[in-house]
Amino acid sequence: MNTILSLGCLAILAAAATSAYAAPPLEGFRQGPYWGEQTLQEHTPDGVRVFYNADAGYDPTRPTLVIFFATPNGNTIEQTLGCEMRDGLDWHYNIQHIAAQTRMLRRVEKGRNIALVTVQADQRSWPAWRARNPDNAARIRALVAAAAAKFPSPRRTVALAGHSGGGSFLIGFLNGGDAIPDWVERIAFLDANYSYADEDLHGDKLLAWLKADPTRQLVVLAYDDRSITLDGKPVVGPTGGTFRATIRMRNRFAQDTPLQTSRAGDIETTTGLDGRIRLLVDQNPNNKILHTVLVETNGFLETMTAGTPYHRGFTYRGDRAYGKWIQPAERDAPIGTLALSTIPPAPANAEGGTAFMARIEAMPPAEREQAIGDAILRGNIPSFLRVFKTLETSCVDDRGRRHTATFSVAPDYLAVGTDTDWVRAPMTPMTAARIAAGFGCSLPTRRIVDIVDNCAEVRLEPKPLTQDREAVATFVQHNAIIEGQRAGKPLGALVCGIKKDVVLTGRLKENPRRVAIYGWRLPDGMPIQPLTTVHKDTYVDYSHGIRLIDRRITVDGIPRDMLDVLAAKHLWPLLSDEGSLSGVRIPVQLNGK
Repeated sequence: MNTILSLGCLAILAAAATSAYAAPPLEGFRQGPYWGEQTLQEHTPDGVRVFYNADAGYDPTRPTLVIFFATPNGNTIEQTLGCEMRDGLDWHYNIQHIAAQTRMLRRVEKGRNIALVTVQADQRSWPAWRARNPDNAARIRALVAAAAAKFPSPRRTVALAGHSGGGSFLIGFLNGGDAIPDWVERIAFLDANYSYADEDLHGDKLLAWLKADPTRQLVVLAYDDRSITLDGKPVVGPTGGTFRATIRMRNRFAQDTPLQTSRAGDIETTTGLDGRIRLLVDQNPNNKILHTVLVETNGFLETMTAGTPYHRGFTYRGDRAYGKWIQPAERDAPIGTLALSTIPPAPANAEGGTAFMARIEAMPPAEREQAIGDAILRGNIPSFLRVFKTLETSCVDDRGRRHTATFSVAPDYLAVGTDTDWVRAPMTPMTAARIAAGFGCSLPTRRIVDIVDNCAEVRLEPKPLTQDREAVATFVQHNAIIEGQRAGKPLGALVCGIKKDVVLTGRLKENPRRVAIYGWRLPDGMPIQPLTTVHKDTYVDYSHGIRLIDRRITVDGIPRDMLDVLAAKHLWPLLSDEGSLSGVRIPVQLNGK
């Protein structure tokens, strides 16, 4: 058996120093197991993962700096934040360590809260995400404003930072208005300013923003990448790279304000506006690829403390100063996927399923959906749903190569309540996607439903109902029928035959505002419900069930993300019987809308 409480290395992301201030936890946040930090994960409907990280002693009466860090191309949030290395762990976990550098920053700058918000575009590419969203600039500005508001404070400011392709997120933010908002105090490009363009008025906006407040800082890290090669081929084109982009920035700033240039070792530093413009360029005399080295050698600390009294305790391009703040890599779970959150413990005096259903029975549908999602995300579920079952599947790809995968599924459908009083809760696919995102899970595909049914430990005969199918009272009635059938069978056994599954399918690309349902096996194995998207996504009836699938999956011994496997050219047959499901996504239900 596999427990959802056993998570990847981000799930144990820990806070920096605790505070003597006994502050209540931030709304919606959960406490991590190490330094007690507070964390929250969200997915936006347009495909952005947002991970919030606050100190255990976050004090809402103090000033707060909210740092946004945009992930580089090809990297997950987990890899960007980092953890200790161990055998079999992907090397990407050891190249940035933004979490550990943030923890050290909190130790140094104690006068205010330091919050970290890490953002990742789906398909792990901010340039690609922006290309798919023509209004990306407005979306990025709105995301930053809304995410910063999660942190209550009498004076809240924002720092924007990104590495590599994460710089595209920053450029999108610059493009989002005629001026940079007053609440932005620092912008940092960590070898990330590829898309800087004078014709887009980036320089004009940066200069106007810097001049408007003497506390604002712009820091750029880059290196001479003009001649670097990989496997004998040039890495950047004749006009590309961050070295040339930094020269463009320097030339634009020089038109408006005096600049000074100095050199220490291989680092050439150009400053202006009393040091509030700071361009650090490694001259790279040995022509090495320094793209990630600039970050891991205290680069994030450099960009966040330059021009402040806290620029101490480390050397840029020196040995890592933050080693003691690198979190362990969890030993008993696959690493490299997206399980960012645990299912929290059941709340004190948890509401039983019977009382909960009675309370929501008269609610309008949107309010009811919000209540169901909130209850489950707070941990108001029976304990047997926390222990997942590990299953195995295999396939032969189009090249004749065999692949084997192991993955974990919930033993039953999502329910609200306690171990002695619980009711399975039908819900819209949007609410289900919200819950799945919060627990690092996914909905199943048709093939996964078939695998689960083939492995079922308890098989029950479907019991269709015909009246008041969408009423909460019918949800409760159907649950009681199932429990009557299940009498004498152990809780936590892998069960099938009791509900239609809400699933992921390629048909949602053609009909994105629909609910996809499938299954409900008869004793002879025939599903009552073929795969269909006939109903609108707001339709919910008693027969719908939500079975969570842990997104951590191991393929041929290598940890993967389930959604990546569904999109992979040669691996999708492991989990899908209808082709690649790349880009298939259910909008997350937020605030009942």
